[in-house]
Parts: sequence; structure tokens; C-alpha cells
Amino acid sequence: MKVTWSQILAWRLSRQFVSAADGAGAVAVARRLCGVQAQVASSARLAVAVRSARPDPGEIDRALWSERTLVKTWLMRGGTLHLVPSDQLADYCAALSTLRFWEKGAWLRGQGVTAGEIAAVIDAVPAALGERCLTREELVDAVVARTGDAHLREALASGWGALLKPLSRLGELCYGPPRAGKVTFTTPRSWIAGWPASLPPQEEAGVRLVRAFLGAHGPATPRMFDTWLFGGTAPKAVLRGWFRELAPELTEVETDDGTTLLALTEHLGSLAATAPSAEVHLLPGFDQYILGAPRDLAPLLPPELKARVSRQAGWISPVVVHEGRVVGVWAAKGGDLAVELAAPVPRAPLDAAVSRMRELLGAFSA
Repeated sequence: MKVTWSQILAWRLSRQFVSAADGAGAVAVARRLCGVQAQVASSARLAVAVRSARPDPGEIDRALWSERTLVKTWLMRGGTLHLVPSDQLADYCAALSTLRFWEKGAWLRGQGVTAGEIAAVIDAVPAALGERCLTREELVDAVVARTGDAHLREALASGWGALLKPLSRLGELCYGPPRAGKVTFTTPRSWIAGWPASLPPQEEAGVRLVRAFLGAHGPATPRMFDTWLFGGTAPKAVLRGWFRELAPELTEVETDDGTTLLALTEHLGSLAATAPSAEVHLLPGFDQYILGAPRDLAPLLPPELKARVSRQAGWISPVVVHEGRVVGVWAAKGGDLAVELAAPVPRAPLDAAVSRMRELLGAFSA
């Protein structure tokens, strides 16, 4: 089957609830997108709002701290904060824990700790938390007291959470509700109803994640999936195994530039029937429409715009999308929106997209 990149991008916009803004709430949006990056909380709220039929400024906080249907923790790539449905967290942990970066000498040297010290942290954190929610300071004090290793204090107190990220991938740590303006941490087993006694087999979890990824960010290649989930560092045998297990559900498609991609067979009909998009959309920073694809995917992100979108320190700019492609960036400045375009965009749909984003920014900053 042959398909154009214009069709693929239009299909992704529809599958990701961008075209119709018809997502049924934060949990449904996070499930379809395979998580919402939450390193910048305001961007996460906008990513959900721009896709929602009824944007609700308080919905994410309710889902996180009252209903506990969403969970916040370090997951994808180098351990970036994400919001994922609570009932899917175990799959993410099982899949990501196949790459045990904390056992590598380069990582240990970079953090200034030994293999024995990180093993002690992994043992001490769940015991220290128990069924409690502790601030970072409280958790650091408890871990140092349990290990008797004062050397760990500085590294554990780092705002980047490097020594805590292995715990999140092992399913032993997630965020708890803020307390007096400070973040807290707890364990999934005490926070999430129905948390399993052990993580699911990585073979099963990985297949489920590939299937979910292709359902929102496909058609794609194993490399694209690896870039999104592991940052391009997946254990090759593990990755091959997941795609091999899913092979009966997959079909190869060829794009107009000759690239071979894998699509879920069940989606071939809707993909073939999708017409190229003429729409204009404003998406927030760190949006999954961008993060779900590699930065060198020229049909999505033209090379001349890459430096303005994928910036230093991993910053991903808010983008203007026309016909599925990034055509510019935008920023909230002085109470209004400043749009910088690199290609012509029809005025009426651009004005409508700017007006909608302006309304969301007003509602979500109140």
C-alpha cells in the first residue's frame, strides 16, 4: 500500500484529537498520545486542552491527586516527566526497565556514585516511602539515614532527580500530591489502585506499547519508536522481539518519498481514506505531535525550522502547523500571542487557531 506523508500527518492529527478537538478528557488524551510530557506543567495542560471537547483547567489535578487515574513520573527517553494513565504505568515501567542505564559505568561516573551506592538507593527508597508521601528533603533524609551514606545527600537532592529516576522505571516511585508548594514522592503500589504485585513481562508490555504508539504516531519504523521511548538507545534484541511479536498485526506501507513504514493493519482503511489536511493549528511547547516523531523527519519538521523548534537543553517550542507540517513557532508575550511564520499560511484559519489558543491561555492562566 502506498500513502503520502500529507495523508499520514493528517491521519495523526485526527488520531491525536487535534483536528476535531474531540478528546474525552485528560485520561483519554494521555492514553491516545502515549503520555503527555509534563516537564513544563503549563504545556501539559495546554496539550490536553487543545485536544479536548470541553477544556477544564482543573481536570489534570483532579485526575492526578483525587481520582488517581493519571500518574506523574519520570519515564520516556532520558527520564522525562510524563503524565500517563495509572492503569498503563506498569507497562511503561516493564518496557523501560529493560534498559538499565544505572548499571553502566559511564552513568555511575557521571553521577559520582558507585554501583553499590545506587543499589543501596534502590533498596532504601521504597522502604523509606512505605505508604507515605514525602517531600524530596524528607526522602533524602530518610534514605541517608537508612544507608548511612551521607555522600548520597547532594546527588539525591538534585532537582534533576538523577538518582531517583531508576526507581521510577522500576515501578517503585511516582509523584504524590504537592504539599505547601513542594513536590512529594510516593510508591505506585500505595498510590495506584490495583497496582500489580510484580511488573508484567516486558515482552507483553512492549508489544502493547508498540501497538499504542502506532495507533497515534504511526505509521512508523522501529527506529522511530525507539527514539520516542528510549531516546534511540533501546536494547536491539528487545526491540526486535516486540516488533516480531506484533508482526501479525502489521502491514508495510510505502510513502511518497520511498520510505517503508509499519502500520497497524486495522488502520489501513482509515489511513487510505484520509485526505491531506488544510487546517492550521497552534500546539503548545513539548507537544506529543512533535515529540512522537524524530527531529529529522523532514515532512513534519522542515530542516530550516529545526533549530527554532528543537532548541538547546531539550526545549521544544510551541509550533504552528499547516497541512500537518510545522510552518512556524509562536509564543505568549505581553498578554498576547506572537507568531513567527516561515511559510505562507491562509489568514482565516490562522486567525481562528490564534483566537482559540488565546482563549485557552486566558482560561488556564486565570
